[in-house]
Amino acid sequence: MQSKNKKPPTKEEKSHIERIKEMSCIICEEHGPSECHELEQGLWFASIPLCADCHRGSLNGIHGQKRMWGIKKMDELKALAATVQRLMSPER
Repeated sequence: MQSKNKKPPTKEEKSHIERIKEMSCIICEEHGPSECHELEQGLWFASIPLCADCHRGSLNGIHGQKRMWGIKKMDELKALAATVQRLMSPER
């Protein structure tokens, strides 16, 4: 869903978003497709793959109580680093 005040993603950003969505959730490892969560609105290249529960879940989600995040000892920066590492891995 596109916010009214946010520019639409460029062709390159759309390609990156699709790669992120194909990945397993970076928190719980649930197989994709995942949702693409931007660490800051509009920064598509700083996005991480999250399942619906780790993204929007009221208990586990980044937009909720972040319980799964606490269990995995993850924050957004660590999740971004893991995402980049996974993207760069030839075994993806």
